[in-house]
Amino acid sequence: MTGYLLKNCAAVITDEGRGPSVRRNVDVLTNGPQIEAIGEGLHRSELPAGTIVQDADGWFVYPGLVNTHHHFFQCFVRNRADLDWTKLSVIEWLDRIYPIFSRLNQDCFYHASITAMAELIKHGCTTAFDHQYNFPLHAGKRLIDRQFEAADLLGMRFHAGRGGNTLPKSEGSTIPDEMLETTDEFIADCARLIDTYHDTSPFSMRQVVVAPCQPVNCYRETFVESVSLARDRGVRMHTHVGEGESPIIEARHGMRTVDYLEDLGFAGRDTFYAHCWELTHDELRLMAASGTGVSHCPEPVYLVGAEVTDIPAMSAFGLRVGLGCDGAASNDNSNLMHCIHSAYMLQCLAASTRAHPVPAPVDFLGYATTGGAALLGRNDIGRLSPGMGADLFAIDTRRMDYVGTRHDPLSLIAKVGIGMPTDMTMINGRIVWEKGAFTGLNEARLAADAEAAFAAVEF
Repeated sequence: MTGYLLKNCAAVITDEGRGPSVRRNVDVLTNGPQIEAIGEGLHRSELPAGTIVQDADGWFVYPGLVNTHHHFFQCFVRNRADLDWTKLSVIEWLDRIYPIFSRLNQDCFYHASITAMAELIKHGCTTAFDHQYNFPLHAGKRLIDRQFEAADLLGMRFHAGRGGNTLPKSEGSTIPDEMLETTDEFIADCARLIDTYHDTSPFSMRQVVVAPCQPVNCYRETFVESVSLARDRGVRMHTHVGEGESPIIEARHGMRTVDYLEDLGFAGRDTFYAHCWELTHDELRLMAASGTGVSHCPEPVYLVGAEVTDIPAMSAFGLRVGLGCDGAASNDNSNLMHCIHSAYMLQCLAASTRAHPVPAPVDFLGYATTGGAALLGRNDIGRLSPGMGADLFAIDTRRMDYVGTRHDPLSLIAKVGIGMPTDMTMINGRIVWEKGAFTGLNEARLAADAEAAFAAVEF
């Protein structure tokens, strides 16, 4: 694989494992999938044969972002003003939108995945976890296989969350029968995907997570069997928690969601939950004690309008936190860069109501990089340092947008925000997006194919 020398970078956000820092006017050298060196004057040294030299004057170079919660398929259900969940509870909203989800076919899942990953890459995301829990009967079981195809096409580092729903609507779930699976079906396909795709080698591009959709829509046995399989195979676990379902879980099982999952063993350092906006401080402390992580998705908070996720308390209690876009049904874009800014601004909005101070802006960049990598169990990505994966993005700051901001690259994304695509995104040592184009791909053709797949389904 070709190596690159990014010459004369204005700033590089590095991290030797002790937290991020800024190095000014240095070069970055990659060698295949990893960072070879970061330092001054590397362009004056003897470079490996075939190294491509890139002028990086004015560039701020950041570690690639790590998305820890998404639903790619929902890209085909966005910009729908009629699905206004500001007037509904989450459970009521799910009742309304799941029948729409159930109409998607296999082509929709493939092209929606390309759509979501393309937008993520444009905005600096290099590793994406997707929670794919929608398996309509007519669409078959090979939907995540198609997602891996889409990731290969774009060069995305992809962690597939094999989700599923097993509790019938007649027994209190929000799931149409068309989307139901049995626990045995769900576990069998999780095992198939792990056997086929899960790769634990350094700089792995494909991994699998066991991810039953949510406790409110699954039998108890689904989570019990998920824990058994995941621990046997050494893979991560994920589900939705603390987004309005706790009273229902308490009525069914005599305890709220966090205690229920702890009781089932669906908790620990190999486990992370999405959302967690309604959790008590005692529940957050319990999660911190077990090492269970949180994927914070700030954009849906705007729509729910109930409460802002207590990130200051999570930070104070030592919870592991990552960031996620969430699906387009509750966030109509796939821009994790924007989520960094949203997450910080939401915490500022709620600061006067909190017992703990808002974390520093740089911490929000950390949630989207090292924090996300930790949730996914990766120690080879999430920061820029020799030997780490060559996942990064660059912003040319020689623009009016950045006048007055360049003194503090660490806070820039959280405090100011980046309002345009990156100038370059590199994944696993390969430039996949540069100068407004995907390397070797025709974006207009990809968009047209996705629109055609969307138009073929009646909503």
